[in-house]
Amino acid sequence: MNGPMTYEDLASLMKSRAGTPVAPEDLADRPESAFGEFGLDSLGLLGVISELENRYGCSIDGEPSAHKSPGALLALVNDRITAGA
Repeated sequence: MNGPMTYEDLASLMKSRAGTPVAPEDLADRPESAFGEFGLDSLGLLGVISELENRYGCSIDGEPSAHKSPGALLALVNDRITAGA
């Protein structure tokens, strides 16, 4: 992945790292919904975050609320990518 992360990227990671299939459009339509509403549990989310840290070479930590929804996670990741550029 190069550049900003998208809902398509996130949906792909949710499926590959956590076995949770979700349509990118569903994530984009409900960006503030909790990951649990899409079937992603906390362990699956850790797998997604771990993969993001490996791909982008940056730490994706911060407030726990930043990991609660697709929109918040994308904003955090894209902020870290921009800061690292």
